[in-house]
Amino acid sequence: MCVGAPLTLPTPCGSAGRARGLHGRPPRWALRSRFTGEKAWAGRPKPLVQGHAAGSPAPNSMLRVLLSAQASSTRLSGLLLLPPVQPCCLGPSKWGDHQPSGGGPRGGPVQGLQRLLEQARSPGELLRWLGQNPTKVRAYHYPVALRRLSQLLGSLPRPPPVEQATLQDLSQLIIRNCPSFDIHTIHVCLHLAALLEARPEELTPHVMVLLAQHLARHRLREPQLLEAIAHFLVVQEAQLNSKVVQKLVLPFGRLNYVPLEQQFMPCLERILAREAGVAPLATVNILMSLCQLRCLPFRALHFVFSPGFINHVSGTPHALIVRRYLSLLDTAVELELPGYRGARLPRRQQVPIFPQPLITDRTRCKYSHKDIVAEGLRQLLGEEKYRQDLTVPPGYSTDFLLCVSSCGAVLPVRAQDPFLPYPPRPCLRATRDPAQRVVLMLRERWHFCRDGRVLLGSRALRERHLGLMGYQLLPLPFEELESQRGLPQLKSYLRQKLQALGLRWGPEGG
Repeated sequence: MCVGAPLTLPTPCGSAGRARGLHGRPPRWALRSRFTGEKAWAGRPKPLVQGHAAGSPAPNSMLRVLLSAQASSTRLSGLLLLPPVQPCCLGPSKWGDHQPSGGGPRGGPVQGLQRLLEQARSPGELLRWLGQNPTKVRAYHYPVALRRLSQLLGSLPRPPPVEQATLQDLSQLIIRNCPSFDIHTIHVCLHLAALLEARPEELTPHVMVLLAQHLARHRLREPQLLEAIAHFLVVQEAQLNSKVVQKLVLPFGRLNYVPLEQQFMPCLERILAREAGVAPLATVNILMSLCQLRCLPFRALHFVFSPGFINHVSGTPHALIVRRYLSLLDTAVELELPGYRGARLPRRQQVPIFPQPLITDRTRCKYSHKDIVAEGLRQLLGEEKYRQDLTVPPGYSTDFLLCVSSCGAVLPVRAQDPFLPYPPRPCLRATRDPAQRVVLMLRERWHFCRDGRVLLGSRALRERHLGLMGYQLLPLPFEELESQRGLPQLKSYLRQKLQALGLRWGPEGG
């Protein structure tokens, strides 16, 4: 289960990184997941835009819809926001000896075309190079062309006019070649498709939902695109129902991004007040996204915890998943909202939040560092002094849990109660149980937004709540784990990490 994800979220595919693992091999962490939208490398690299869940739009078809829905020369100023494009990142350095169709630059006429695009002196000339050389054009040429177009429009005090037909022709070229695009190319072209300077009334909810889903699935924390979605939501508030809003809000919670749009939260509170009784599942999904952002509105919480709402959803097919989400919301109220005095979820209605590890981790277990870290801890501490994959109340899974005495000695876990009381009772714990619980948290590459150091909303929420319950967290970042070459180096790394917390084990540690 992915925190805050709408329950019908479909799955396209995506790309994986290229760092190397403990044994010098590229870690194959990108198994296709319903909640991260990525796909595993099963051996030889393949084109990234392949295969997606039945009934869900692939990223390339989403780009087609976006480009078909809007193509106006008056909004090309959005192109000026394009980041520098480095086509070589799509070449051999990323793909090894194999390149997917439409992949990185190759020698000869293809590189010559790239130079011509980079040296084009007008938008019309740029389009001619693309349109008159169909056998030489590769997918990566389109980001190059868009970047050059933005340079042309921003290089002069009065940018050259771009005819409507020119922009439409460029859009059609991109649409026609979408099937060969990889995620990087689609991502860059989205800056054209999103058209950040567009008037909100010219966009449709369908277009913005596709953009929001693409950002969420591929963990793309793009502030400009997210702000565009937030502004659209505010301007179109009266025309949007909660079933659409839950999809527009999804990337903000998943990507752990609070928009700068000042009316974003007041707008959502009004929508929740208006729609809560109409679409209960959408209401809970919106609240789950806001929970990850620590922006829960009291009035909406009071409504979803009311007996009427709980009785209403109890007889529905999605009753169990709603109860899990309500249980997590109740946990957030307990730990993060000391000033809340409204209704709470009755104890008899509470269920474990995550009875098993998240789907993302289960599907990627063979690409995780968990097994080798477990072996390192076994050899370092002994298997009786840690617990793996233990779920602690109210239902959060832990990677590795240690019990530590007040003097820093690592204790046998089975001789202790590994759980801290929930709800937390600081006074009772101080008198009866002075031992600490240390949780080693694996921070794998897919736990972060792409190309960033920001934890996904669900991961940040779990770590925040575990810390508030009294567990001492010891993060193990993927960059550090991937830099360890073999088990001996990993054991030395774990020893340094544990000793930095003042922990002792073995004969001298008890």
